[in-house]
Amino acid sequence: MMTGYLDLSIVAVFALVYSVIAGRVERLPLSGPIVFTIFGLVCGPLGLGILNLDITAESLRTLAELTLAVMLFTDAAGVGLQAFERNWKIPGRLLLIGLPATILLGIAAGRLALPGLPLLEITVLAVMLAPTDAALGSSVVSNPKVPFEIREGLEVESGLNDGLCVPVLFLVLAMAAGEASGIGSVGLAVRLAVEQIGIGIAVGLVTAALGWRGIAIAVERGRMARTWQQVPVVALALSCFAVAQVLGGSGFIAAFCGGLLFGGAARRKTDEYLVTSTAVGNILALVTWVVFGAAVVSRTIGAFSWPVLAYAVLSLTVGRILPGLLSLVGSGISFEGKLFMAWFGPRGLASIVFAVIVVDRHVFGAETLGAVVACTVLLSILAHGVSATPMVGWLASRTGRTGPARPKGEGAVR
Repeated sequence: MMTGYLDLSIVAVFALVYSVIAGRVERLPLSGPIVFTIFGLVCGPLGLGILNLDITAESLRTLAELTLAVMLFTDAAGVGLQAFERNWKIPGRLLLIGLPATILLGIAAGRLALPGLPLLEITVLAVMLAPTDAALGSSVVSNPKVPFEIREGLEVESGLNDGLCVPVLFLVLAMAAGEASGIGSVGLAVRLAVEQIGIGIAVGLVTAALGWRGIAIAVERGRMARTWQQVPVVALALSCFAVAQVLGGSGFIAAFCGGLLFGGAARRKTDEYLVTSTAVGNILALVTWVVFGAAVVSRTIGAFSWPVLAYAVLSLTVGRILPGLLSLVGSGISFEGKLFMAWFGPRGLASIVFAVIVVDRHVFGAETLGAVVACTVLLSILAHGVSATPMVGWLASRTGRTGPARPKGEGAVR
C-alpha cells in the first residue's frame, strides 16, 4: 500500500513540476514524451530505483487502451474532415502511398534482420511501427520557420495514420491467431476483421452523431452549465470505445471514426470542445510514458540485441525516408522539404500501445516484438529530439522562407 502511494506521489509531483515549467522546457529540443520517459528511466529500476511500478499486464493494457482511445478520438477530431479536404494532397500522399510502403519495407527489414520470426509476426511488427507521433516532433510542427504546408502535412499524417493502422493490425493478429490454432486462418481472420471493423465504424458514427446532437441541443437551449461543457467530449470518446468493445467491434476504430465525425460536425468550435479531452489525453500519455521508461524498458532491455538494434535503425531511416520521398514525388515541395518530411516520422505512443496489445495476446515472439518496439521508440526519442532544431535551421536556410503561424481555428494534433 505504502509503495503504491510513494509511486503515486512521485508521478504526481513530477506532473505538477513539469506543468509549471512546460513553457520553458518546450522551447528546448525536448518534447513532453522525452522528458517523461527519461524521468521514468532515471527513477525506475534501471536508475535510482525509487519508482517501482508493480503494474500488472491487465492494468498496463487498460491504461494503454484508454490512452489510445482518447488519443485517436482527439486526433481525428482535431484534424477534422475540413483540414484534410483543404490540404489533402500532401498528407494524402503520405497516407495512401507512404504508409503502405513503410509497412512493406518494415516486412523486408524484418526478414533481413529477424529471420527467426515468422512472416505474420514480422508483419505485425511492421504495422506496429508504421504510425508516427507528432508529439515527439512538436518542436518541428509548431515552428513557424517550417513552411505551413509541411507542418500541416506532418500533423494530419500523424493524426490519421494510427487510426488507419488499427484495422490492419487486428487483421494480421487474427490471421496469426488462426494459424497458431490450426483453424482456417485467412477466412476466419477476414471474417473477424470485417466484424470488428464494421461494428467499430457503425458504433463510432452512431455514438458520435447522437452525442454531438445531444451536446448541440443542450448548448442551444442553455441547458448545459459552462463547468460541464468540456466533460461530454471525454465521455463521448470513452463511450465510442467501450460500446464497440462490448458489441464485439474494435473500440479503437470506433473512437477514430467518432472523432472524425465529431470534428466535422463541430467545425470551428472543435478546439473549444477538445480542451478538456486533450488535457485528459495528455495526462494519460504522461503516465503511459513514465510507465514506459520505468517499467516497459526495464522489462524488455534484456531482450535488446544487435538484430533488434538493426531493425530499429532500419525502421527509423530507410523504412521511413524512402517511402516518404517516394510518396512526395510530384507534390511540388522542394527536395529539402521532402527530405525534411521523410526524416520526421518519429515513432511514439501508438507503437507502444500496439505493442502492449500484441504482447497481451501472447503472439509468437512477443518478447522480441516488444523489445524491437521499445528500442525503436527509444532511438526515435533521441534521434528526432536532438535533430529537430538543427534540421529546422537547415530547412530555413535552404528554402529561404518561413511559414506563417497556424491560422486561428485549426487545431493541433497531439
